[in-house]
Amino acid sequence: MAPDVGSAIKADPKILPTTRVTVMAVVNQKGGVGKTTTAINLGAALAELGHPILLIDLDPQANSTSGLGLNPARARNSIYQLLAGEVAVDEVMVDTGVPKLRLVPSHIDLAGAEIELATLEERETRLRTALGEIPAGVECVIIDCPPSLGLLTLNALTAATSMLIPTQCEYFALEGLSHLLYTHQLVRSRLNPTLEVAGILMTQFDTRTTLSWDVLAEVRRSHPAHVLNTLIPRNVRISEAPSHGKPVIQYDPTSSGAAAYRALAKELLER
Repeated sequence: MAPDVGSAIKADPKILPTTRVTVMAVVNQKGGVGKTTTAINLGAALAELGHPILLIDLDPQANSTSGLGLNPARARNSIYQLLAGEVAVDEVMVDTGVPKLRLVPSHIDLAGAEIELATLEERETRLRTALGEIPAGVECVIIDCPPSLGLLTLNALTAATSMLIPTQCEYFALEGLSHLLYTHQLVRSRLNPTLEVAGILMTQFDTRTTLSWDVLAEVRRSHPAHVLNTLIPRNVRISEAPSHGKPVIQYDPTSSGAAAYRALAKELLER
């Protein structure tokens, strides 16, 4: 069984140097909170503003890959080969249909990577080492993490300069927030002292329901320093876009979902 973040950190503590580019890990151990949707659409919104973005699909489900219209099974190289040290970043980056947005695709082979990583030297720093070779011109790397706190997520947090936490506007989604922020402190103290919290992003927000407003109020009360002002609405266009292989910003540029992700990009740039 692959170790979780806590056991991996405690087993092999070390301090690493800083990363030369902005690297944001989009992370939440709970599934269905809008993590992949946020990774894709934030990347597209930043690219639309003129910032060259590299999106890394670190999830074995490969939803960021398929959500941008690419077939994970047809990728010549993927994040799996990058973590294994078989290829450099520029050998695995592929173009997407979004100008200035490139992708390191995922593959089903990544499903067994955590077990393999557990046996390797420097198991928690392999992604960070690989990102030391990012081609010039990339301003920001966005990492779509798997819905777990295993070694793949630990690699992302060790490589990142910040972590963005999408959180669905439901009470069950709040249960893991404190543990995730505790993990942030563990990673800072043992592996990556520069790791910051970019923010907690409330997703699937429905202005018509008391539940959404109550959850938002609770998160703001519990974590006042971290909650972003931008709210991602429950919007059918956001849900439809992946089946067309496009971010919502391309699929329906005038939708409320597209507007929200543009607002998120601007808010993060200003922080």
